[in-house]
Amino acid sequence: MKEIWSWVRSLAIALLLALLITIFLFQPYKVEGHSMEPTLKDNQRIYVSKLLHTFSYLPDYGDVVVIDSRVERERTFLDDVRETPLVQLFTGKEEGYVLYVKRVIGKPGDVLEFKDNQVYRNGTLLEEPYIKEPMKVEADGKWVVPEGHIFVMGDNRNNSKDSRDIGFIPLDHVLGTKIDFSFSAK
Repeated sequence: MKEIWSWVRSLAIALLLALLITIFLFQPYKVEGHSMEPTLKDNQRIYVSKLLHTFSYLPDYGDVVVIDSRVERERTFLDDVRETPLVQLFTGKEEGYVLYVKRVIGKPGDVLEFKDNQVYRNGTLLEEPYIKEPMKVEADGKWVVPEGHIFVMGDNRNNSKDSRDIGFIPLDHVLGTKIDFSFSAK
């Protein structure tokens, strides 16, 4: 009996550590859809640093982030727990696409303009070598990013549901930034 209790205790500690790591430090995600092509492919696995979310950091321009697309609702700590792979293993994954992988284009106070199928931030044309093809804009538009929010877009601009559709992303809905594991030998 003592040996069984030792195994149960060890397993419980391991599960608790795994849960804490995926809530606060880093977490794997699976890209679903084609909105980030050519940078990320459908069903590609990525790892995301959760430190930005844990400590309420503002992401940098160009960061690839995971966001909660339900911008009309408040996020709670319970959302963070429910979205971990360990909890989803026992409860099942939420139906529909809720978490999106997108690129940060605008931060609080930025003025974004879409002119001639291109993106301008604060009057300067963005150099975007990562996009799949030129963006087709039906009408020129102007957006001012409010305090406490960011503006995100997919790299496949013509096949992306992003801030142009769902609106500005509250900072607490930015769940983390993609970790780049590419190493170069010198």
